Amino acid sequence: MSLAGSQVTELAEQLDRRRESLLEEVRDELEHSENQQYIEIIGRVPPDVGDQSVGDALADLNLAIIDRHVIELRDIDAAKLRIKDGSFGVCIDCGSDIAFERLRAYPTAKRCRPCQEHREKTYAHQGTPSL
Repeated sequence: MSLAGSQVTELAEQLDRRRESLLEEVRDELEHSENQQYIEIIGRVPPDVGDQSVGDALADLNLAIIDRHVIELRDIDAAKLRIKDGSFGVCIDCGSDIAFERLRAYPTAKRCRPCQEHREKTYAHQGTPSL
């Protein structure tokens, strides 16, 4: 069961809307949040080491949010490329079709549900720091 043309069109439009939304959020974060919060906290006189560390933490948090958005933007662009080359909706691990319901909920999905579950179980502890 491959995706019907109308389903691909619906998902492509959903990807486009999400992409525009993310770009707007990144623009807003860069223009307002990061600089303004940091300036307000470290701009206090006399400067306090605690305030400066909170300001640094807020700046780092904002950068992490932006980084997460950029990663999602890359996933969207990759999904759009898969639409163009005809591989959209096909699991990259097993080659079976990805259910339309899964793609509707998560349009950048690269794996079918069973392969994604297997991947999450296999690599669950990878990347987690330990002391």
